[in-house]
Amino acid sequence: MTDLTTLLEVGGPLAALGGGAAYTRAKHPGVYWSTVGLPISTARLLGSYGSVMDACGLTVAPSRLRVLAVRATTNREVRPVPPRRGLIRPTSTGLRIRLRLAPGQEPADVAASAERLRHAWGVHAVYVTTVKPGVVELRLVGFDVLRRVRMPRKLGGGYLRIPVALREDATPFVRDYRTIPHQLTLGATLSGKSMYQRHLITGLARQPVALVGIDCKRGVELAPFAARMSALATNPKQAAELLPVLVQEMEDRYDLIKARQGIAPDTPDEEITSDIWGLPETERPVPVVLFVDEVAELFLVATKKDEERRDEMVTQLIRLAQLGRAAGIYLEVCGQRFGAELGKGATMLRAQLTGRVCHRVNDEGSAKMALGDIAPEAVMAACAIAPELPGLAVAGDTSGGWSRIRTPYLSLGDAAEICRDSAHLVPDLPALKPFRPAVPVRPVEAPSPVLKPRPVTD
Repeated sequence: MTDLTTLLEVGGPLAALGGGAAYTRAKHPGVYWSTVGLPISTARLLGSYGSVMDACGLTVAPSRLRVLAVRATTNREVRPVPPRRGLIRPTSTGLRIRLRLAPGQEPADVAASAERLRHAWGVHAVYVTTVKPGVVELRLVGFDVLRRVRMPRKLGGGYLRIPVALREDATPFVRDYRTIPHQLTLGATLSGKSMYQRHLITGLARQPVALVGIDCKRGVELAPFAARMSALATNPKQAAELLPVLVQEMEDRYDLIKARQGIAPDTPDEEITSDIWGLPETERPVPVVLFVDEVAELFLVATKKDEERRDEMVTQLIRLAQLGRAAGIYLEVCGQRFGAELGKGATMLRAQLTGRVCHRVNDEGSAKMALGDIAPEAVMAACAIAPELPGLAVAGDTSGGWSRIRTPYLSLGDAAEICRDSAHLVPDLPALKPFRPAVPVRPVEAPSPVLKPRPVTD
């Protein structure tokens, strides 16, 4: 009986502690990392740093001066030299440490060993970034941050810089229109493409920016944000009327730049290298962001007359993509599939869209259309996205870099409420007033009386 009591007294708390740790790791990985994972991983890193670097081939032969010094002062064996380690900086999602590379090493050597370092130190992932020549930073992520997305406190936003998702290395993915003016976003039904678009619209809604939408699905995607929209087209006929107005707005802005900088009026727009950001703030027109939802609807035709209208719209979109950046007009093109089979001009339009975001798609060809021409190795990553992870996507740009991202959940009601609250920020653009969507007035509920009325009696 005494042995049983002792077993219960000792084993009971240990079992409860182990069960609690397992539950916390599954349901609250951030808490588990801060209390258990961080100390263990730090101890592993400090205790095995030299041996792990040697096993990964990240050490070099010591210099002659070092060899002579060691032999003169001690009888120890002269070992290879690993990269010099900096201070370990813990974060809420992992660790950060800087390494000064040894002579003859390059950042690619460390990046090639990232998977080995992950297993050696018991973390979820290891990412390598170059800080400056000879110095790299290791970002150790303790758990899968994309399983339950929580955006960091420091988002790095700003004017025309919208934090919309979280990268797999726990840093925010920021959509910067000044750096990447136009973007293509692909994704199948229920892949999270609409959620990504909501974050973009709500982020821009709080800024002095004109939002223009083309939603040929009768406006079911963009109509909830009509209170903040400067213009909205809900079918191809309206889109064919709206796009020439945007092109004319772009040309008027080029004329404004010419007049301000003394450029000859007959100079072609293609030869003007400046933009609206060089104008004084009092004369600078507001930026315009054009959202095209389900771009394939603009390419589909049924009659010869529709084909002519399609060619005109595609030509105008290509002009906006080629020349719109300097005029402060930016494109967000979304769809389920986008490729040469859509028709004339599709490939040319895609080539002008610098940013690429690919959610879960229904076929490998769609992923290749989005990422194959900029980062072929990202195509397989996009094809491996599971349906159980809506919002997960692969983001890349024409520089060849890519990463996995995931958008946090934002309900349609909350997004529409943000747009209604910021309706006063809709800029005054006379050319777009005919296309301004009608916004229904919300009914105002009468306040309930404080005192209950009592019937009058004789």
